[in-house]
Amino acid sequence: MVGASVNDRSLQGQGYKKESGDLFSCKPKTWRILPTLSELMNRDNAHLKAVPHVLAALLCVSSLTSDASSDQPNVVIIYGDDVGYGDVGAYGSKQIPTPHIDALAARGLQFTDGHCSAATCSPSRFSMLTGIHAFRANVRILAPNAPLAIPVDTYTIADLFKDAGYQTAVIGKWHLGLGSKKSPANWNGEVKPGPLEIGFDYSFLLPSTNDRVPCIYLENYNVVNYDPSDPIYVGTSPKQVNHPGNTKYPDGKTNREAMTYYQSSHGHNHSVINGIGRIGYMSGGKAALWDDETMADVFIDKAREYITRHKDEPFFLFFSSQDIHVPRAPHPRFQGKTELGYRGDAMVQFDWSVGQIIDSLKANGLLENTLIIFSSDNGPTYDDGYVDGTSAKTSTVNNDHDHYAAGPFRGGKYQIYEGGTRVPLIISWPSKISAGTTDALVNQIDFLHSFARLLGLDLPDGAAVDSRNTLSAFLGRSEQGLPFMIEEAANALALRKDNWKYIEFHASKYKPKPRSPELYDLSEDIAEANNVIKDHPEIAESLKVQLHALQRFSTIP
Repeated sequence: MVGASVNDRSLQGQGYKKESGDLFSCKPKTWRILPTLSELMNRDNAHLKAVPHVLAALLCVSSLTSDASSDQPNVVIIYGDDVGYGDVGAYGSKQIPTPHIDALAARGLQFTDGHCSAATCSPSRFSMLTGIHAFRANVRILAPNAPLAIPVDTYTIADLFKDAGYQTAVIGKWHLGLGSKKSPANWNGEVKPGPLEIGFDYSFLLPSTNDRVPCIYLENYNVVNYDPSDPIYVGTSPKQVNHPGNTKYPDGKTNREAMTYYQSSHGHNHSVINGIGRIGYMSGGKAALWDDETMADVFIDKAREYITRHKDEPFFLFFSSQDIHVPRAPHPRFQGKTELGYRGDAMVQFDWSVGQIIDSLKANGLLENTLIIFSSDNGPTYDDGYVDGTSAKTSTVNNDHDHYAAGPFRGGKYQIYEGGTRVPLIISWPSKISAGTTDALVNQIDFLHSFARLLGLDLPDGAAVDSRNTLSAFLGRSEQGLPFMIEEAANALALRKDNWKYIEFHASKYKPKPRSPELYDLSEDIAEANNVIKDHPEIAESLKVQLHALQRFSTIP
């Protein structure tokens, strides 16, 4: 692991407090890696019984080291949005045809225990790009006009590839904020800071999510098709965007009939654009509005252009699809392809997008030496604010017209159970990775450190403090995965260690009294149906101590 000193591209710039017992010790710019012996010894006897386990876990470094490779593959991350473990044919889906993803799985390495770091989108994306758990930076689902969640002095996976001589790009959904707290995003000028300040050379963005305003595309710093005579304003109330002379959009709260594409089931009823209610209010920008049904085509066109433009040099492309996030509005050529309504049809569209990227790599002679990662930002959700044909509410019931989007796992998006973070994960590198299936426990937060090993680069001190080198597992050279892993949801944290999973719930606005902790034995109960914490109090206590230590201290040495 990297050293413990924190430089200017560290978390200290993210508003962390330098307090004893918090993330930092009293020594400036130094991460506390381990609790002191006195801290451990001052705990009660029950905690002392777990001390050996804590020390063993905290001192355990993943042994999955690998010699630096001289190879420079192109790297493409294809990221789905709310795609569940069971939404892909290779993972058991019977009702959604995904031939392109299935073909990728057949010639690549398919993970059965692959995870994103959090059960919601912004935290998961933050962690993947930075190698830092989102709870350390208090990153939650971001509002429409939120500032950039990744401080510009934070080392990212895009920085890593730039340091290795790669061209870098992000195309698709962003949802990590734009602008700063002191200087909010100016939609009528240059919109920055953003991806170009944290390592990307090129960006073409859906700025937030497709259910949030502003409903425009952003290329690098500029709104696409911007018309200065119709300035754009974004806010949380009609009053904030009520400027004379620019385009006004119906308010779904007072004009529900304006939602003609489909109605909102809950929330998503502020500015109505293209007949769809959104979160947040917007005015102006009529010429710049996206077309929901052609969004996948637009992103694919940009991705194909990028691949062709950089075919003669190594590149890193983060392709972040809007599918299958709400509002699902697949192109008419995909509508009706499944019996699951717009959600199933949007998944067919996403599969098409995967095929288009692969075809572009193949057409440019790049497929053999391109490392492709296919995954999702969190688990599935069904009715997430729109009446679009799904038959289940959110992710509390894993059954939509007899389709089980989370596969055999409990929960989905927003939830701390396996369905929230266990997602499809396929890695293909035809010239280097043998096809097959692996049960190794791996996490997207470890991409950054693992790619550093692949490229033969050292991470800066203080960078990617939660990212571990699991390159051997990612490349299929070892069945050994992570010895332990943190899972995150909005109101809970969990520790996975081997087949044990310990969960702690936290108070929230809607649940001021948190639920009691839970413990599951995944070797016997993959569906997390039987809480066995009363049967194994010593295991629960050991995992509790380890989880608390990992929360308080940045990383393992």
